[in-house]
Amino acid sequence: MRIGFSLLNNQGLDDARAMVELAIRAEALGFDSVWTHDHVFNVGHVFDRIGGKPYYEPLTVLSHVAARTERVRLGTSVLVLPYHNPIRLAKTAATLDVLSGGRLTMGVGVGSIEKETTAMGAPFAERGAFTDEAIAVMRTLWSEDEPKFDGKYSRFAGMKFSPKPLQKPIPVIIGGISRAAIRRAARLGDGWHPLGLSPEALGQSMATLRDEARACGRDATKIPVSIAMTLGASTRGRATLGRAPAEIVKHARAYAELGVETLAISAGTSDPKEARSALEMLALEVLPAIPGRGQ
Repeated sequence: MRIGFSLLNNQGLDDARAMVELAIRAEALGFDSVWTHDHVFNVGHVFDRIGGKPYYEPLTVLSHVAARTERVRLGTSVLVLPYHNPIRLAKTAATLDVLSGGRLTMGVGVGSIEKETTAMGAPFAERGAFTDEAIAVMRTLWSEDEPKFDGKYSRFAGMKFSPKPLQKPIPVIIGGISRAAIRRAARLGDGWHPLGLSPEALGQSMATLRDEARACGRDATKIPVSIAMTLGASTRGRATLGRAPAEIVKHARAYAELGVETLAISAGTSDPKEARSALEMLALEVLPAIPGRGQ
């Protein structure tokens, strides 16, 4: 199992440079990936967490990180597709993939905050259909020499699109824990990327993923599972890894035993010093304790 670290662009850090320094240090310590998150407005649970503090744009952060690192993969956990024009996003993602040497993993989701979705010009009730089409649009643009598409939200033909990403294709992993998200991962995903599920709950949902994959005629082993988890105490409806190294190792091993491919860990803090301490602790206590890490 691979281990990643959140760059905390969603935690209201005052010093944006701290995110890049975390990524550089994560790579040096042997972490496999770094992750950013996506909201445009501080509203709902985002406002409850950080008020009016900065929430940094995820792909811009990863572009800066790409310039300062060489190996670590760059993940989004997750881009809310109804907030994005899929044609423009396809170009941005392909450019980042080229500049980074083929290191982008694009986690995507439908979003859950109606006020924000509406403000971004997307109908909230149609966010699932928009997301499905957006994935198809991006894959068409990334792969076809003469791309053409005739959908409900996007239509184009007779124009070249470049650059093409280095990866063939950029992995698109589906975020979310709902049954609809699991179905989307089974139908369309290069992986499934839930958030905050206990090992027990994740095991049940992975069984559902296997069932849905079979119903779609897909091999579930071709749909790897990664999970985003936070350090700290669990809350109602949201499991965490805990804080003590032994507790974190116990949970991490449980995810590894389930066959999770990547565990993306967030320190859940707006203090860069606390985040750096958490990163160092994970490297010292947790990374060496995970069987088969990096394989």
